[in-house]
Amino acid sequence: MGAQKAIRNCDSWTEKETEWHRAWKNRFPADWQEVIQQDEQSAERHIADVRTQHGLVIEFQHSHLNPFERTARERFYGNMVWVVDGTRLQRDYPRFLKNKANLRATDYRGYYLLDFPDECFSALWLDCAAPVIFDFRGTGEGLGQDIIRDALWCLLPGRAGRYAVVVELSRNYFMHATSNQAQLLPAQDIVAGFAQRLQASHAAQERRYQASFFMPGRAFARRRSWRL
Repeated sequence: MGAQKAIRNCDSWTEKETEWHRAWKNRFPADWQEVIQQDEQSAERHIADVRTQHGLVIEFQHSHLNPFERTARERFYGNMVWVVDGTRLQRDYPRFLKNKANLRATDYRGYYLLDFPDECFSALWLDCAAPVIFDFRGTGEGLGQDIIRDALWCLLPGRAGRYAVVVELSRNYFMHATSNQAQLLPAQDIVAGFAQRLQASHAAQERRYQASFFMPGRAFARRRSWRL
């Protein structure tokens, strides 16, 4: 414990913990919290908020984070997930609520495509290399039941064509998945799968559009919109 405290005091990534921060960490076993991670080559050491028995690091972020530090943490931890306090800034939840209608439902329940992710989420988190979970309930003080706040909204890394992929998760699923799996979600496979479906759908639309020019009695066919 003494060595851990010394590292924490010297760890530039350490931030002052809030009630929200502590409440999230305490959902996990004590021996998964405040785990020292060391790079074998550089000997650089940092303390992960949570590191599960499957090697998944979960970092809970309340305060503003410098993009360079965010990138450094992702590179250092590798297999990780961000959980962001979506109540820190007063504008964050109203922005999400206002533009939530822009989430385009797919054939898979809880999976959405989003053309302009900056309309829903802070620009700081749009180009992360790890999944980012937005918690819009925070500590929940003074908040009634709200199905949107109660859910966790996960922005997956990468893009499917021009779209970001957003996943709506229950808190129970998040706890179960992070406690029992090496990954929260197979993010790369999910994004790549949507990209392939979009590309195939677009190609099929183009073939129909081209074929319409050669249909008897039709010199021109109006181009139709397509869906995933």
